[in-house]
Amino acid sequence: MLEIQDYRLSLRRSAEARTRADRPSTFVLRDREWDLLPGVFAPVFSPTTGFALDLLGLDLQAPSSMLEVGCGTGVIAVSAALAGCPRVVASDINPDAVRNAALNASRHHCSPNVRAVHSDLFSGLDPAERFDLVYWHSNYVHAPGSYRYASIDECAYIDPGYAAHRRFLLEAPGWVTPGGRVLLHFSGRGDREELERLAGETGRRLSVFRRHTYAEGGHAIEHLLIEIRPR
Repeated sequence: MLEIQDYRLSLRRSAEARTRADRPSTFVLRDREWDLLPGVFAPVFSPTTGFALDLLGLDLQAPSSMLEVGCGTGVIAVSAALAGCPRVVASDINPDAVRNAALNASRHHCSPNVRAVHSDLFSGLDPAERFDLVYWHSNYVHAPGSYRYASIDECAYIDPGYAAHRRFLLEAPGWVTPGGRVLLHFSGRGDREELERLAGETGRRLSVFRRHTYAEGGHAIEHLLIEIRPR
């Protein structure tokens, strides 16, 4: 295992981001100000939300409808609405993140287009809903299956046994419209071999839609948008 893939490093980052004395209540990203609630993943301490905006290219083309799984502060969901997406659902397992996303939708005057939902992946959604884009910036760091989360915010950093990834691979294609797209944001800090194994196990085909290498924590780390399709 590479040092950057060690789940214990990610747990330390989670604890530090939650307890830092300089943790702000607002931050600026892409020339916009955003609210940040306690206990929610803090883009101000990690560059990956900016990477996600780059890879998604929402400024170039917005989908007609979008589900963001693991929305955190709601930056991606709100940015999609501001780019012209008329229906965005922002879901998160962390109730504080759901509130945070709703706050930022209100701050940027797009609440009619963004609905924040408390959901463990797809569990809290209306079963009849379908989306042109289902997107998850996943918790791609692979932790041992025996690990039990000590706090809800750790869910944003690690996935024990890749249980959430397996569920996403299995369930996500069922939530898209005909011709819709499922995109998973993954990185070199994740276990690509295990992801591919799970794709085979769940009958999914993975293809890299877009990729870029970014400087992160003193390392050059590749970030990927991976499209998921049934085999």
